[in-house]
Amino acid sequence: MTMEPTTASILVVDDEELIQDLLIRILKRGGYRNIKVASSTERASKLLETENVDLILTDIVMSGTSGIDLLSYVHQSHPDIATLVISGANDERLAEKALSLGAYGYIIKPFHPNEVLIGVKNALRRQSLELENRSYREQLEAKVELRTKDLSQALTRLQLAEKGVRAARTETIKRLAIAGEFRDEDTGRHVMRMSRYCEILARAVGVDNEFTEFIREAGSLHDLGKIAIPDQILLKPGPLSAEERSVMETHAAIGHRMLRGSESPLLELAAEIALTHHEKLDGTGYPDGLAGESIPLSGRIAAIADVFDALTTDRVYRAAFPLSEAADMMKKDSGCHFDPDLLALFWELMPQVLAIRDRHEEELIASQSLIPVPH
Repeated sequence: MTMEPTTASILVVDDEELIQDLLIRILKRGGYRNIKVASSTERASKLLETENVDLILTDIVMSGTSGIDLLSYVHQSHPDIATLVISGANDERLAEKALSLGAYGYIIKPFHPNEVLIGVKNALRRQSLELENRSYREQLEAKVELRTKDLSQALTRLQLAEKGVRAARTETIKRLAIAGEFRDEDTGRHVMRMSRYCEILARAVGVDNEFTEFIREAGSLHDLGKIAIPDQILLKPGPLSAEERSVMETHAAIGHRMLRGSESPLLELAAEIALTHHEKLDGTGYPDGLAGESIPLSGRIAAIADVFDALTTDRVYRAAFPLSEAADMMKKDSGCHFDPDLLALFWELMPQVLAIRDRHEEELIASQSLIPVPH
């Protein structure tokens, strides 16, 4: 939430009293009452040791230490304080230096009062958003640390689960999937739907019951490697850059490394799916550029289930495509991205696929209806 003018504490740093008085009058006119003044960077630094300040308005060229030194000190020692430069030095290099040290703006003297008030308002708003974002990241990092510990313990339990009962194995898989996908609730629901799609397609292919059962459980771990992808990439609400895309694509190999080497056939299948579900039939996929039948059946099945669910549900960066449009997009990639025989079989199974999707949607709505609505 953006800080209100009446609560924001502002420090004006300038060695000219006329400028100090002018800025104070402008700020008071804008509703700001908690204003402090320092005539040098040295005095400003001492004041920051005892006073709470939200925003600093500072000149650059002053007697004694320069405003650049103050910006550097604040950037290192008081990163929660917003800074805004108001200077008579119309120097592009100084402006770039100030911005590189975290200044939210660079206003040239002489200035218009509204220019100052707009700059102050924007700086306080940006500061508030950054503090909220930092708090969110810190909470998320704490959750990641806790969930990573849970994940390690879950992996150990999973290796022993094959010697135990089936119920224990299924529960462990579910917890692994939650640990890997908890940062994005939509992604968590995605892995549940996608694993069910894998199951019905595998059953229609005619593989044995054990493989069908395993692919349902193992499919939910296909994106486990995303636990290592930074939030600014994983949750980015827009297209990824080439560099970001390259980082995102590492999740397949990371998931494989996390799951491989187990004595559990289920985990070995999960490792195989994690590694190959982004491979394409024409060899243009990742991470290994496998082609044709060198892509294992599990990876070819998972590719269809994964892409179908991604296209037909809302994502952080776009809305869901209509079913007909998603079908056209996937059919165009038949033989290039997808195994054509498997894809044709998948469309024959569409009533079952849609039943799974609708059931998950109903369960989501039902779960949300249980949340008390504040009055």
